[in-house]
Amino acid sequence: MRFLLLFSRQGKLRLQKWFTPMSEREKKKITRDMTTMVLARQPRSCNFLAWKDLKIIYKRYASLYFCLGVESQENELLGLEVIHRYVELLDKYFGNVCELDIIFNFEKAYFILDEFLMGGEIQETSKQTVNRCIEASDMLQEVRPSTNTQTHTHTNHDTSK
Repeated sequence: MRFLLLFSRQGKLRLQKWFTPMSEREKKKITRDMTTMVLARQPRSCNFLAWKDLKIIYKRYASLYFCLGVESQENELLGLEVIHRYVELLDKYFGNVCELDIIFNFEKAYFILDEFLMGGEIQETSKQTVNRCIEASDMLQEVRPSTNTQTHTHTNHDTSK
């Protein structure tokens, strides 16, 4: 995989993950090209596109488009499965994920993605294992603030008496 983009029906980028290094200018051009191409397609069109030397695989869930850029020889159905698995993981965490979940909890959406994919390859195929990692991370975040907050009492020692 080269990249994964999430954008709204209005073309607003909500999440981006780049698996190959490229300049910010290239990323912006690819993002603009993907949103323009995908949003211009008819709803009943095929979910696969040839673009430059890549295959673009996309799927719309509610108001979000999930767009994956893969090598031209990659299996399109596997790409759709990757997108669907990521949506399932988001649904499990957020309870029927929506665009606002991604906007207001983008760091958690990235964390879930990183538990599932690494370097453009599937890292973990088990939804249960990914969910356990996410739950463990949440537990650490809940425990950590309470152990780090210490109450400091300031006593004023008056030495003038």
